Amino acid sequence: MPTEARDLSELEGKIGYTFRRRELLDRALTHRSYAHEVGALGQADNEALEFLGDAVLGFIVSAWLFELFPTLPEGKLAKMKAFLVSADNLEVHAQKLQLGDYLRLNRGEEKTGGRTKRTLLVDAYEAVIAALYLDGGIEAAEAFVRRQFQDIVRRLDPEGLQWSDYKTTLQEQLQARGLPLPIYEVTAIEGPAHARRFRVSLRIGEEVVATGEGPTIKAAQQQAARTALAHLDQLTSTNPPKRREHL
Repeated sequence: MPTEARDLSELEGKIGYTFRRRELLDRALTHRSYAHEVGALGQADNEALEFLGDAVLGFIVSAWLFELFPTLPEGKLAKMKAFLVSADNLEVHAQKLQLGDYLRLNRGEEKTGGRTKRTLLVDAYEAVIAALYLDGGIEAAEAFVRRQFQDIVRRLDPEGLQWSDYKTTLQEQLQARGLPLPIYEVTAIEGPAHARRFRVSLRIGEEVVATGEGPTIKAAQQQAARTALAHLDQLTSTNPPKRREHL
């Protein structure tokens, strides 16, 4: 349902915050496709807010993890942060807020299911965090993030968490097994500028072992790495470790 058809006070209720400058929330929900369509009116989109929100979210999560695990090694803290701020996790939170219902999209995005696209939802979610920061300071943004993330943070296990940073996990596993590092290559770019789809291949040594697809190169690489991890034992048998020569 278009933004205009729903009172933003409803979304404020879900967020748990009433904006003094509601135009910030409106901008956070405005996709560039809509801004371009009504460009003559000077409508700003949410891309710059998404950039700021990503940084604010990263700071809040990092400080929270340090508060909870002050003696944990940097590597484990970084992995937990990567998990918490991953697109997979942010998409879940955006869906709980029904954020897609409030997005401002052009007709093309409406027709292609833009309200359910992961990239648009994640970008808008981060933009909302930026809007909270700009309107109410770091306290408002932090209160929102802590409410949203409290259940998943409560269940965090530094030793048993299944990481969603598949690229890093794959690289570590390959190094541990003495295999070559993965090489990612973009094989195709499809779709209009506002709805790109990227395809990548993942090569280990001379063999392409997996492919991935996503709205960004990074997302496509993560999908390819996840596929490769699922078949890691087969990769080990077909790509035996190289024997090191002793000098």
